[in-house]
Amino acid sequence: MIIKVDTQYVSQASQLPNIELFTHWTNTVLANLSSHIIDAHSFESEEVEMTIRVVDEYESSQLNEKWRQRKGATNVLSFPFEPPPNIIIPLLGDLVICAPLVIKEAQIQNKLLNAHWSHLVVHGTLHLFGYDHISKKPAQVMEDLEIQILSKLGYPNPYSI
Repeated sequence: MIIKVDTQYVSQASQLPNIELFTHWTNTVLANLSSHIIDAHSFESEEVEMTIRVVDEYESSQLNEKWRQRKGATNVLSFPFEPPPNIIIPLLGDLVICAPLVIKEAQIQNKLLNAHWSHLVVHGTLHLFGYDHISKKPAQVMEDLEIQILSKLGYPNPYSI
């Protein structure tokens, strides 16, 4: 199976990853997931789609407040697709990434910009596959998987600042 990434660029920021990078990052996530995680989504197709929407702070803030009841922009929001019962559609979901915040965080945390972008794409894609970090044990599982995937992509551990 592969992930086909549709991109929507509505940010005024520059230095944004291209669709090839987004596709590479998301498919590296897929290649590192166990088959039972992938099978749990019941995709009958060899290709599943997701959208990555790159936005500015205003849209991120609006979505964050509406869907998470939190004020202000956030770096990445994940919206897993939940099909109606007995309907199988090869759609994984959507990521909304706030470009100005990603750029600002990379500078503050002294990270390479693409390393931070890839981390947020990996993190968001894992959410689309059902991973979360609400409690300690699942958070550690998700974090360990992120570190493993990012290492395979050639990026350092994002949690060792």
